[in-house]
Amino acid sequence: MDSADNTLLENVDARTRLAGSNRMEILLFSLGTGETFGINVFKVREVTRTPMITRSPNMPAGVEGLISLRGNVIPVISLSRVLSLPGAAQELGGTMMVTEYNKRTLGFLVDGIDRIIRVEWDKVRAPEGLLAADKNFITAITELPTAGGASQPGRLVSILDVEQIMAATFGEPPVANVAPMQGGREYNIFFVDDSAVARKKITEVLEQMGVRHKHAVNGLEAWHRLSGIAAHAQQSGGRLGEELDLILVDAEMPEMDGYVLTRNIKSDPRFGGIPVVMHSSLSSEANRAMGQAVGVDAYVAKFDAEVLSDTLRPLLGKARSPRMTEEPSHA
Repeated sequence: MDSADNTLLENVDARTRLAGSNRMEILLFSLGTGETFGINVFKVREVTRTPMITRSPNMPAGVEGLISLRGNVIPVISLSRVLSLPGAAQELGGTMMVTEYNKRTLGFLVDGIDRIIRVEWDKVRAPEGLLAADKNFITAITELPTAGGASQPGRLVSILDVEQIMAATFGEPPVANVAPMQGGREYNIFFVDDSAVARKKITEVLEQMGVRHKHAVNGLEAWHRLSGIAAHAQQSGGRLGEELDLILVDAEMPEMDGYVLTRNIKSDPRFGGIPVVMHSSLSSEANRAMGQAVGVDAYVAKFDAEVLSDTLRPLLGKARSPRMTEEPSHA
């Protein structure tokens, strides 16, 4: 990629100031079909011309081969082939995005890079009903503004679910076994994540720990449900801590991101004393610092079952002691 194009991704750490403003920046690109795709700029380390790819036998479908990048060997994926896009260019334009996600580095071949745009999370929608859950490589849809203003329909942008692409290409590694938590059924966790893959993994960890759980699929839904739980506790004269012990939030989600959700929770006295843990694929120190700035009690990079479990246990134990499961005898 020319040096002018590399400036697209300069000063990425400075972009963390967007976190907490319910806005995100998306790198737009094409795959030779005329459609526009996007990826959260935080996931992109750099954009470069495609280097020489070493073809290897028995690679998963869509994996073109391997490259050496600054001493590291990383797989290179043809996005158009993984997404099975009809009409995609057979020979892409020689551009590669180097992405970092869940502590894993990958090269994505694309036809061309367009630009970075800034969008409000409340203008980003989940693509409900587009595809079966296990084949949906699009995590959200947003619309580009047009010169004609709001009265003119804009071009749609499909935002990629990198986690789903990785799972479909390389398979889902089994979730490591974690020990059950003593008195686990007395604890209640509410978690929110827009990725079906992440929700499945989190559920497996919580089930192994033996804790009860509920979930939402985006930040706005989570806030509405959490507000409802708090309102019910008030109306019934109970204590919210009897129904909710910990909240686990993703960082980037359609409609409301995890930073704004955390800020809402921490500024509402009804949730006083209930810890919030941010669980994110964005593992840079800048993102961790932004989570701390909005008040998270812990920040965990995806996805390590043991680390997640070890983070949750002391926070749950601190939240309250398990309730007695048996009524006291009255001699």
